[in-house]
Amino acid sequence: MKKIPVRQLAESQNKRGTLEMFNIRQVSDLFGDKEIINHELHRHDFFFVLALKNGNGVHEIDFNAIDLSENSIFVLRPGQVHQLTLMAKCSGYLMEFNTEFYHSDNTLSNQRLRKAGNRNFCKVEDARYDKLEAVLSYIFNEYVDKSDGYQDIIKANLDIFFIELTRQSRNSNAVIANSGSYQQERLEEFLELLELHIIGQKQVSYYADEMSLSPYQLNEITKSIVGKTASDVINSHIILEAKRYLLATPNQVKDVAYQLGYEDVSYFIRFFKRHTGHSPDIFRSNFR
Repeated sequence: MKKIPVRQLAESQNKRGTLEMFNIRQVSDLFGDKEIINHELHRHDFFFVLALKNGNGVHEIDFNAIDLSENSIFVLRPGQVHQLTLMAKCSGYLMEFNTEFYHSDNTLSNQRLRKAGNRNFCKVEDARYDKLEAVLSYIFNEYVDKSDGYQDIIKANLDIFFIELTRQSRNSNAVIANSGSYQQERLEEFLELLELHIIGQKQVSYYADEMSLSPYQLNEITKSIVGKTASDVINSHIILEAKRYLLATPNQVKDVAYQLGYEDVSYFIRFFKRHTGHSPDIFRSNFR
């Protein structure tokens, strides 16, 4: 059974012999003598940040296609499926780092990263993009020079970058509406846990326990922000993961069901059809 291709940060980038890994490149340097860069559907085990000052192409994130344009910021969480096509003369920065590098005991830093990752995409005005790009340029120079303490400076500037991004972003595709910061933060925590554990855990009670909440409290949070019960949010994420496997691999439906933790294939097919209106096979053929 084929799994969705997972790209990893190269071990050669790990200069300190630790689990922490980080990389940043200028987008223009990715092309070489190519006129177009086309990455097939895949997922990462790290965070992926693409900031485009100028750009043409398409970025498809979990099967939502976004036309590239100037002043665009993309933030992908580990596990998301995406496909990126970049045309020549794109400019900006591509930054990649794993959870060991930036995740910390600092609750505020983690909350900012969750908020940015759950948005995936935002487009900002010229002056606001310039402010974000200045931070990325500083990070890039620190990464290239690798002077004493450069990783600490990079982490501090990542804090600044995500503060500015969550402050300035607009026109995002997030499901999160304006709401109390506590409820929003708990929803983002819930979504992150789903990304990590959805294969083996599909019960509201499990996630409520992980978040030190009762199922009732978790339901109240999801209903107040996205208008869905926690169970509905879980089901939506299962469907998303099913779509990822159906469209990013040639696996048979029974293999997709097993990969998602369903031993009863017929139940999985009924579940998928109930939530999408199509059987897995028809969904796959229609999308392609």
